[in-house]
Amino acid sequence: MRYQDENSKLIDKWCQDGWKWGIKIDHETYLKALNGEYELYLTPTKPVPSSWLDVKGKKVLGLASGGGQQIPILNALGAKCTLLDFSKSQCQSDLDVAKREGYEVEVICADMTKPLPFKDESFDLIVNPVSNCFIKEVGPLFKECYRILKKGGELIGGYDIGVGYAFDDDGEMCFVLPYDPLNDPDHQKAALENDWGYDFSHSIQEQIGGQLKAGFTLIDIYDDTSGYGKLEEYKIPTFIATRSIKI
Repeated sequence: MRYQDENSKLIDKWCQDGWKWGIKIDHETYLKALNGEYELYLTPTKPVPSSWLDVKGKKVLGLASGGGQQIPILNALGAKCTLLDFSKSQCQSDLDVAKREGYEVEVICADMTKPLPFKDESFDLIVNPVSNCFIKEVGPLFKECYRILKKGGELIGGYDIGVGYAFDDDGEMCFVLPYDPLNDPDHQKAALENDWGYDFSHSIQEQIGGQLKAGFTLIDIYDDTSGYGKLEEYKIPTFIATRSIKI
């Protein structure tokens, strides 16, 4: 079985076990968002600045953004939303929230390592919370994002910059980077033993450089911590969020 399919099955299992990023927002949180009171996350602990979320009336793609967390907020802010996610559980959570709150959302269960199933210049904004750690090559995905965005459209995304893969929760160095369970037996053994799935470290060069090579212009950035473990205790940034535009 392809690693992408294995990851999809594993994320479904995580959701059943109460995974943080698979818990859909409640009715009260949705009502608050309708009144402009909200927090939307691309990375573990810092909410996205409101200046990044001027979405009223815009066509927005939630890329690997299932779970009933980001899409309901974006809908409450006035966006016309489409979700693409490879986890059936994550997709179902968004359908559940949409039915509960009475709004429409297009939900597509699909693999983002393949060409995205949209025409050129289909969206005003792509919202991509931390997820490309589940795919081996990020460059092609950034090119696809660029293709399906309108001129002046933006990509906002959260990215693991790879540092955390070198350390365990106690802050002890445990792996040589890049972390790649498809090519390193030690990485694969750890992934299987710990139920991590097929996770891949990606450097800042890959993450930001990949966007620039795709044609994007970077217009804003912030960093974030993991929210747990020794690296969090010492407030070591291990994630970034970027805002990029198709000029």
